[in-house]
Amino acid sequence: MFAYRRIAALSGGLFALFLYPGAPQAKPTQCSASVYAAVKAPAAKQDATVELRCNLTLSPGDIITKRLIFSGANASGMTLDCKGATLDGSRGSVNFSRPSILIRSTKGKNGDWSAPSDVTVRNCVIKGALRLQGLGTNGQAKAVQSSSLTAGHTAFAQASAPTRISLSALTFIADTRVPLYIGPGVTKVRVENSTFTGQSDGPALYLDAESAENTISGNRFAVNSRREQLAIDGAARNMIRGNVFDNPVNGGIFVYRNCGEGGTIRHQKPQNNTISGNTFKYQMAFMAKPAVWLNSRNGAQRYCFRDPAHPFGSSISSLDFAQFNTVTGNRLIGGSTSLIRNTDPSNRVEDNGN
Repeated sequence: MFAYRRIAALSGGLFALFLYPGAPQAKPTQCSASVYAAVKAPAAKQDATVELRCNLTLSPGDIITKRLIFSGANASGMTLDCKGATLDGSRGSVNFSRPSILIRSTKGKNGDWSAPSDVTVRNCVIKGALRLQGLGTNGQAKAVQSSSLTAGHTAFAQASAPTRISLSALTFIADTRVPLYIGPGVTKVRVENSTFTGQSDGPALYLDAESAENTISGNRFAVNSRREQLAIDGAARNMIRGNVFDNPVNGGIFVYRNCGEGGTIRHQKPQNNTISGNTFKYQMAFMAKPAVWLNSRNGAQRYCFRDPAHPFGSSISSLDFAQFNTVTGNRLIGGSTSLIRNTDPSNRVEDNGN
């Protein structure tokens, strides 16, 4: 027996309904000794990944060089508990520049999308990256761009993407890549009690377009990057609370909406996000970029209006529309409230200080 999940999309002006097989009713079983052995075996170019179909518990001393992939609704309900083991996708390894853990939706031969839900990953040291992926790897992916040309894009992207994913007690050691990327349409992710370190060409954590209702709490952000630590890009109704940002001189949390990058129309506005009870610790704050910046781009990008002309989203306006957000109870140690920047009166910004 299969559960069925309904996806709504607009195509050619008609409201279409798609049904596809959802998660099997049976709960995932514990991985066998042979699966554990396959995971532990050193990665090779011809044997670089393992598709998990069972609950996997590692040992603290394990060093895993293979990529671990959770694909489609068949991965729903699965748990990976590393028990302190290291997933090593660092420079020089076979899987360098690829995410060590990938939780992804899959597209069937009939064109329907199968999305994983209720996946748990905990107690891992990740030398590299973890990515959650729905219609595509990022906002410029082909399927994302195609869907964005329809009025029902946000609902379709969310219905097609992973949801209710729990990520806890993880230690990220970034090497170039964004260590945690929450892709377009991903919803209800919980990132808790984790640490972000290393060096990244982008933010420590990226919430991409059309994602929503994610909770980022109790984490430490200390990635060496030229960018902000946490990007909220066209993501809505997220809770960012109780995190510590170590010397975020290049930015703490920026809230914006990319406008037409890659020809993709961004639909959802970055609204109704809550940023509360976070601590920003500065060594030298006089040249620091904002700790929290609402409407950090507002059309000041060279790719604005590269998206096709349609009567919705960023195709109408390149502004960020970061409105109705709440920024309260944050502490700026070694800094001041001038590090919180807001240009829209609809945002609630109060009770922040050092």
